[in-house]
Amino acid sequence: MKDYIWHYDSPLGGITLGSNGEAITGLWFNGQKYFADTMKGVGEEKILPVFAEASHWLDVYFSGKEPGFTPPLTMRATPFRKAVWEILLTIPYGKTMTYGEIAKQLALQKGIQQMSAQAVGSAVGHNSISLIIPCHRVVGSDGSLTGYAGGIEKKAKLLKLEGIR
Repeated sequence: MKDYIWHYDSPLGGITLGSNGEAITGLWFNGQKYFADTMKGVGEEKILPVFAEASHWLDVYFSGKEPGFTPPLTMRATPFRKAVWEILLTIPYGKTMTYGEIAKQLALQKGIQQMSAQAVGSAVGHNSISLIIPCHRVVGSDGSLTGYAGGIEKKAKLLKLEGIR
């Protein structure tokens, strides 16, 4: 299956969207860490219905409102990363979760004593569908703004947009 790309101009800078033609497979701030890491080569720029839906989601989000829908997503990742990203999708708009809380939730799901918060942090950091899978809502155990592939400044602005101090 071929990969496609689309560009979106956000208030925080350019965004590149990736798709397999049916679902969003990537959403990156241009130049961010791990940019386009899940793309299979250079994607063809093409207008697709899924890009229109994702652009609408971004328009609503950047207007300061909760979109209330999720465009179709395909997570190109290891089973562990997918499990972490699925938890990220449950973090409500305007709320945060810590790496430790995610690790505890994963350990419960797997029926094990504990899970490494550092391993969770790595999976969060490699999220290839930023914003829609809200990795920016993950904070340190003391509420501090820790790593964000798009940059800490963008993370702070995204949280502020959602009303999180």
